[in-house]
Amino acid sequence: MPAVFETPQSLCDFIGREIATTEWMEISQERIRKFAEVTEDEQWIHIDRERARKESPYSATIAHGFLTLSLMSRFAQEAIHIKSGVRMSVNYGLNRVRFPAPVPAGSKLRASFVLQSIKDLPEAIEAVFAVTLQTREGERPCCVAEWIIRYYS
Repeated sequence: MPAVFETPQSLCDFIGREIATTEWMEISQERIRKFAEVTEDEQWIHIDRERARKESPYSATIAHGFLTLSLMSRFAQEAIHIKSGVRMSVNYGLNRVRFPAPVPAGSKLRASFVLQSIKDLPEAIEAVFAVTLQTREGERPCCVAEWIIRYYS
């Protein structure tokens, strides 16, 4: 269930706090294969199960870091809902991204969102979120990112 806010300005009360953690989502080999096709990144560690089982330090295929990162948009839709005052929201970019741990095929993945800052701009409100993605099985996060979203009214 998403955290619900009346307007983008309502986010101000959550600076420095966790807003939401999503439900778990499975990262299937099929999803990884499709991402490999679309991005033309068909490195064996992502798509060749047999070779990955034999040669990879993870003994399995793993998701692309960029696949994991791209799922932040999906997780944000699940985590945060702003009821009014937003004509459109725009992914403005990332300040920092790291992939501290792998996402083996078949893993369950979820994201948590902490609001770091809010800034008023002439036509928008800019929110910076610390996003942490983790696998159910992993001890360390698989992706940590500082993500900037602009909410235009």
